Amino acid sequence: MIGKLKTCVLYCRVSTEKDSQEASLSRQEEELKKLADELGLKIVHIFKEKHSGYDMDREGLLDLLDSIRDEKIDAVLIQDETRLGRGNARVAILHLLAKTNTVVITNHDNGALQLNEMDTMLLEILAIVEEYQRKLHNAKIRRGMKRAVRDGYRPERNLINKGNLEGRERIEVPISEIVSLRQKGLTFEEIASVLRGLGHNVSKATVHRRYKEYELEQEG
Repeated sequence: MIGKLKTCVLYCRVSTEKDSQEASLSRQEEELKKLADELGLKIVHIFKEKHSGYDMDREGLLDLLDSIRDEKIDAVLIQDETRLGRGNARVAILHLLAKTNTVVITNHDNGALQLNEMDTMLLEILAIVEEYQRKLHNAKIRRGMKRAVRDGYRPERNLINKGNLEGRERIEVPISEIVSLRQKGLTFEEIASVLRGLGHNVSKATVHRRYKEYELEQEG
C-alpha cells in the first residue's frame, strides 16, 4: 500500500505556546522529512502549529484538510496519532481522512497508523451513520419533489438546460421557483432540497436570503 503512494504533507503540533516547545516542532519536522525521504514520498506542504489537540478549530489542521481536498495528496505524516488530535477530535479527523482515502503514516508505527479495536469500531459506526444520513437526505429531496408536483409545480417547464444531455449546470438561483414553492407551503429547507434535485447548487440559507430579498423588493 505505502509503496504506491507518491505525495504527502507533514503535520507537526505541540499543545502550548511556550518557547520550549519550538524545539519539539523542529524535531518533529526533521524526523518526518527523514521518514518521507525513506518512503520516497514528495513533500507538498509542511504544517506546523501550537494548539490543543482537543480543538478542531486549528489553522494548520484546516489548511491540511483543504490541501487534501484541493490537491493530489496521498498521505499525511505525523510523529504519532496524538499529533492529529485527542479525544473525539482525533476520531473525527481520522474519519475525514478515511473518507478521502488519505493514508496516515506515523514515525511511531514506522508505517501506516495502526488503529486499535475501539477506533476501528468507531470509524465503522461513523461511516454507517453517514450513509444513512445520505439516504435520509435523498428521501427528503424526493418527498419535497413529490409534494411540489402534487401542489402543481412543473419542474420540466423551468429547466434552463433542456436538451443538454451532458450536465445540469445552473448559473442563477431561480427566484420564481423559490417564490412559487414557498407559496405552496414548503419550508426553505424543502425548497433547497427540491432545487438541488433539479441541479441547482443552493443551500437553505441561500434560498432564505433570496426569498427575503424578493420580499423587500416587493415592499419597495
